Amino acid sequence: MTSGASLSASPAAGQPLRLGVAGLGTVGAGLAILLRDNAELITARAGRPIVITAVAARDRTRDRGVDLGACRWHDDAAELATDPDVDVVVELIGGAEGKARELVEAALANRKPVVTANKALVAVHGEALGRLSEKQSTPLLYEAAVAGGIPAIKTVREGLAADRLLRIGGILNGTCNYILTAMRETGRDFADVLAEAQALGYAEADPSTDVDGVDAAHKLAILASLAFGRPVQFDSVHVEGIRQIGALDLSAAKALGYRIKLLGLTRQTERGIEARVSPCLVPHTSPIAQVDGVFNAVIAEGAFVGRLMVEGRGAGAGPTASAVAADLIDLARGKPASVWGVSAAELEPVRSRPISEREGAFYLRLSVADRAGVLADITAILRDCGVSLNSMVQHPAVEAGADVPLILVTHPTREAGMQDATTRIAALPVVSETPILIRIETI
Repeated sequence: MTSGASLSASPAAGQPLRLGVAGLGTVGAGLAILLRDNAELITARAGRPIVITAVAARDRTRDRGVDLGACRWHDDAAELATDPDVDVVVELIGGAEGKARELVEAALANRKPVVTANKALVAVHGEALGRLSEKQSTPLLYEAAVAGGIPAIKTVREGLAADRLLRIGGILNGTCNYILTAMRETGRDFADVLAEAQALGYAEADPSTDVDGVDAAHKLAILASLAFGRPVQFDSVHVEGIRQIGALDLSAAKALGYRIKLLGLTRQTERGIEARVSPCLVPHTSPIAQVDGVFNAVIAEGAFVGRLMVEGRGAGAGPTASAVAADLIDLARGKPASVWGVSAAELEPVRSRPISEREGAFYLRLSVADRAGVLADITAILRDCGVSLNSMVQHPAVEAGADVPLILVTHPTREAGMQDATTRIAALPVVSETPILIRIETI
């Protein structure tokens, strides 16, 4: 399928585009409300009405804020793939395996176009699904899978289609950005702010996917594949979360002229594609440092266009439903883009450059015994590992005999050398806690 290919299974222009929606959670209900409230506007822009005719959800009795009584209900989501009154399947179940994958594969096999918000599915199985989509000449669209209401996919795949992208990334998880913002502004620690985020609905009861960096890594793998026209495997992305970040790190970063953000970053080099998610210190004057709270931001840099940044709400019913609807309007108009912006035959594998080959500066926080010779032992290890110090801050002990925080900032160095040095330093008897190592980035 090429960009602009016709929608093979679409009804005649002017007739309703009939949706089968799998999953009526926050986003599914939000999509139903959006299609109802903006029906006139959407019809004008799509050239035909877009209506939900069938749904698949576990609870038929739950009040979702919109009347779905006229819709046909399926207990098995996969049945939407063969429902004769469904033109497009909208998959909002989530997860890389199980019912979501089964439904999407079945829909494409039956030549029913698919719109999904499922970043895990696209990140893990996107290459295979893209090949199936092309084989069946059936669109697979996923604008809502990355950064919610921010048009990140369209920006990269279509808006920057003529340029050679050098790197892409940004703040890709609103939960982590909210937590780090609140920690910086209030001086509270991670656990306290996480509990607040859960109470406000910004974090799940099990926040692991967000705070351990997995959600951001799914989105980064998708952006990297789009940006470089290469299948970037999810398991090749280096992933770190924010659980280890303390209030002291946020305040120390501020004193040094930085802010801490969880960033997803990828770039194509002569030695392969780098892709990593981790907390980073960024200069407090940089645009990305000003993106706070639950907001996301995507930064792209092209050889001709230079650097650009798009910012907005990266999750929630409204922003994500809006992104799903944008894909549906493309389908209704018969102008869907190809899955990865290039044909499947051009998706040639490329080497993933390991994190050990990265070069850059680092922030290192240690908790050490307040005694003579400690600093000499630490700097000797850094010297032996080829790491040069840029600056050092030692905080006074809270009470006599207590360990003291020691903060070191390095000059740019090899990741492998810094990791080796940190491991050796952690083994010193004068170091009482696991060292906190954070990369310093300019983005």
